[in-house]
Amino acid sequence: MSLETDSLALLPDALATLAAGFADLPEHVAVADIEALRPVLQSVAERMQDNFPYQHPLYAGQMLKPPHPLARLAYMLALWINPNNHALDGGRASSAMEKEAVANIARMVGWGDEHLGHLSSAGTIANLEALWVAGKLHPGKKIVASSQAHYTHSRISEVLQLNFEAVPVDACARMDLAALETLLQSGEIGTVVATLGTTGVGSVDPLPQLLALQEHYEFRIHVDAAYGGYFKLASNLAPEAAAAFACIDQVDSIVVDPHKHGLQPYGCGCVLFRDPGVGRIYQHDSPYTYFSSDQLHLGEISLECSRAGASAVALWATQQLLPLEPGGEFARDLEKSRQAALTLYQRLQQDPEELALLAPELDIVLWGPRADTGAEISRLSQQCFDAASEQHLHLALIKLPASLLAAHWPAVTFDSDTVTCLRSCLMKPEHLDWLDRIWEIYKSVRA
Repeated sequence: MSLETDSLALLPDALATLAAGFADLPEHVAVADIEALRPVLQSVAERMQDNFPYQHPLYAGQMLKPPHPLARLAYMLALWINPNNHALDGGRASSAMEKEAVANIARMVGWGDEHLGHLSSAGTIANLEALWVAGKLHPGKKIVASSQAHYTHSRISEVLQLNFEAVPVDACARMDLAALETLLQSGEIGTVVATLGTTGVGSVDPLPQLLALQEHYEFRIHVDAAYGGYFKLASNLAPEAAAAFACIDQVDSIVVDPHKHGLQPYGCGCVLFRDPGVGRIYQHDSPYTYFSSDQLHLGEISLECSRAGASAVALWATQQLLPLEPGGEFARDLEKSRQAALTLYQRLQQDPEELALLAPELDIVLWGPRADTGAEISRLSQQCFDAASEQHLHLALIKLPASLLAAHWPAVTFDSDTVTCLRSCLMKPEHLDWLDRIWEIYKSVRA
């Protein structure tokens, strides 16, 4: 397998253009001892061989996806300046690009110019900021999320010393509305976290019904769409998921991770607030950083201080090439990932040797090798995972509660609380073209 390197030919011209912007400065070039760098860089390349092939379509396991070549180039180009998007003093151009890129994401979810948002180092920090604001606005009240929500919500709540409670899920692994309403009746809930694309099973919480409950109970709705947010642009979602994304503009805050489906390098998260007035909660004074402009410095609306301006440059560049619009190339690639997941699910459904589980709502597929007991399914799943890896097909494993599986696999005897199942995240649009090869390898190891 070869790595894409043709795009590197564009970098020298771009660097020359960048250097021309500083032509009036006295000449100064930091000299590097190329021959001293060479063996170290080769050692790095050799060490990096000890990785799974995340960039290849036969890697179909975790949420790992290579950045777009343009994102790589733009990120590298920015490193010659190494801007810091904490303050305009550290990154004027990259701060402006961040504001534009974040505004593009806000427009994608249906918001206009009236919003507040910024990039972060990852979805975890973005969610931390959203829950921090929620705790300030509803002091002493609980944060709730489904039991399939990302574990960081309970951990973040612990860090922020906020009360947290998990809400059970229904048979589709979505937040159970009846259980939620029972909690809401106590008057103790300040924020409900709706997950639009859980990272484990890919389920989409019923946002329209949550908004209806919000009319009767006083609580904020925060949407964790770190994984699933860009599917707002996809035209081939099932009706329930499409309805959830259609009303995402009505919630209080949203997190999206451009380093997942947004084709960006790690780490690049994004947090958005519908009410720009929450900016008052961030107010602080740093007299040695905010002095070159009276415009908004991104550090004034962020809990993080130093942040890589290169992330904003890469995201802005990618959005220029691939606008966030329905029907565009970016949206069509998401639809290919979704179609790949549906196709794999249909094959699993039709195969008597497999136990399909939960029609995929986005691009995550779950299943188990058919067996009589949960313990045997777990054993076979591990066996298939290991054998497929030896054939260069990389899947993932997930432990799921037997209580969730029982409704879908009534013939199975569950002899433990959890069962290890197989999981595939078909994030790359190329997965659709490679699905026959993926299926062929998987069935060969099953045999």
